[in-house]
Amino acid sequence: MPHKNDVHAISPEIVLEFLKKTLPFNELDNDTLKRLSRQCIIDFYPKNTLVFKQDTTEVTHFHLIQKGGVKTYLKDEQGQVTLKDFRGEGEYFGALPIIQNTTANLNVETVEDTFCFLFHKEAFMDLLHSVPKVTAYFLRSMTEKLVRTAYKELRQHRVSTRTEGSLYLFSAQVGAVVKGEPQTIAADDTVQNAAICMAQLHIGSLLVKDSAGEIIGIITDKDLRTKVVAQGLDYQTMVKWIMAKPVQTIESHAVCFDALLKMMGNRIHHLAIKKQGKITGVITTHDIMVLQGTSPLYLFREILAQRRAEDLYQLSMKVPLVVRSLIEEGAKANNITRMITILNDQILDRLLTLMIEKMGAPPVKFCWMLMGSEGRREQTFRTDQDNALIFEMPQDETRKRNTLEYFRIFSEEVIEHLVHCGYPRCPGNIMASNIDLRKNLDGWIKTFDKWMITPDPQEVLNTTIFFDFRSGYGDESLARNLRKHLCTIAPKQEIFLTHLAKFCLTSRPPLSFFKNFIVEKNGDHKNRLNLKESGLVPFVDFARIMALKYGIAETNTLGRLQLLYERRHISQELYNETVEAYEFLMQLRLIHQLHLLEEGIQPHNYINPADLSDLEKKTLKEAFEVIRRIQSSLNQQFHLRDI
Repeated sequence: MPHKNDVHAISPEIVLEFLKKTLPFNELDNDTLKRLSRQCIIDFYPKNTLVFKQDTTEVTHFHLIQKGGVKTYLKDEQGQVTLKDFRGEGEYFGALPIIQNTTANLNVETVEDTFCFLFHKEAFMDLLHSVPKVTAYFLRSMTEKLVRTAYKELRQHRVSTRTEGSLYLFSAQVGAVVKGEPQTIAADDTVQNAAICMAQLHIGSLLVKDSAGEIIGIITDKDLRTKVVAQGLDYQTMVKWIMAKPVQTIESHAVCFDALLKMMGNRIHHLAIKKQGKITGVITTHDIMVLQGTSPLYLFREILAQRRAEDLYQLSMKVPLVVRSLIEEGAKANNITRMITILNDQILDRLLTLMIEKMGAPPVKFCWMLMGSEGRREQTFRTDQDNALIFEMPQDETRKRNTLEYFRIFSEEVIEHLVHCGYPRCPGNIMASNIDLRKNLDGWIKTFDKWMITPDPQEVLNTTIFFDFRSGYGDESLARNLRKHLCTIAPKQEIFLTHLAKFCLTSRPPLSFFKNFIVEKNGDHKNRLNLKESGLVPFVDFARIMALKYGIAETNTLGRLQLLYERRHISQELYNETVEAYEFLMQLRLIHQLHLLEEGIQPHNYINPADLSDLEKKTLKEAFEVIRRIQSSLNQQFHLRDI
């Protein structure tokens, strides 16, 4: 509730400028924005102010955060606090109780000194009634909150809490974490002055400016150690000769989890923060570790530090511990699978690097390709291996024999090490140790062309996971050239694509006419349903078929769906429904498998619907219903009769 002594009028021009940069107001016409700006007042709340009290505060104003931040939380009858969210600059609170005409539904407390633009509830409701775009934005936002409630139930019911989880990693924006102006140094200044500056400011990096004042690079304390001291360079060497360029950046509105992934993926410790095209700060791995407490970075660094392949065996067993903390912190399925993928990729990267150190440099350029869920970056726990090799083939017969023998030994040993790391062999022998899956680029092009141009229905079904390949290690250009070829030829193969579409239509959602779950009637999985085959596979198949049809190179299911929507191949409604359904199914699968692991049971995909809460059952049924809609879309796309 606003404090009358702190509420002040504010220049409409200041409000107008802010609204033009803030969703969904930046989509309004200028006259509407000006009218809204004139109705605004500003309020200041010191740090730790309880702005709204749950079930008590009469909400008279819509609050838009101009500067600072708040946390929202629930408190039960026993006084137990459930942290819901952190909100910063450009975000809001108070919309739901105004729309529903209720008292505050959450406690809202400032986490730092905070200024808010306030709009009276009548002005806010007038805006909702007159501008459909704004109405859709807030209603969609509330729908997403309801979906998150189902996720919350999943976490509470399936995962017993071991640590005090924090939502910071997935809600705190990098721009809100880093305060103060970025520190810079001139490109022509000396490395000695750079070291002096870092020491005086107690920081680990400086952004480098050219003579025009543009940021052109970054110099870190690691650069000083490895490029100057270790190399014996003169301390008067100019900064520009050792700086890293270009500067890796991330948008200020990105959450810390995305920054963490980018730093881990690029093996760097600093990211410049951009806001409206301008660099406004630097975030480091240290910032995130301090923010989060326990970080996947520790496991990441442990993997990189290993000097023997055998030392990697136990590290993969720690991945579930990282996943548990992510689930507790509120991570969605896509966040979790991305983290699992990065950690698994690093284990593979380290293993292959150690193998090359042992065997000597490979005789030719090669690429270790990942396929199936690995290729889609959708790995869960103990995913079977699906991999292959692509390499350059020498013309000289002796070199050719040596090359084939090198990669035979190499692939067989790598597969064996991966088994010891906890990644089971593929039951279908889709592994690089299979001689038929070690080919040069021409060989792979001919193989894919055969599958597509003269398709055999049963063979097509068995080769779908090959179309999800990506580079896992080595020369990425080999895999990239193969993907480029597929993106050119696949859209023209109507018969092949039609076969894929027909297979997708044969997988029916496990719901009866009366919307009851269809489960196994007997056997080891009696009264259970296969969440992967019955639920997730239709979404994966749909995204793959549509990506091939439209020449999309992306392999991740959610990434494919986003590109299909952005390029107007699917509607926004179908896109939203598909993403929400797929993420919920993945979340349910991940938590189910984590629970099995912690019970000492080999992870599987069979769940008993009777074990779910009413909300989970309802959400699961709605997710299965979306399968019917994507199948209907395929019918229209490929002019198929319903099977």
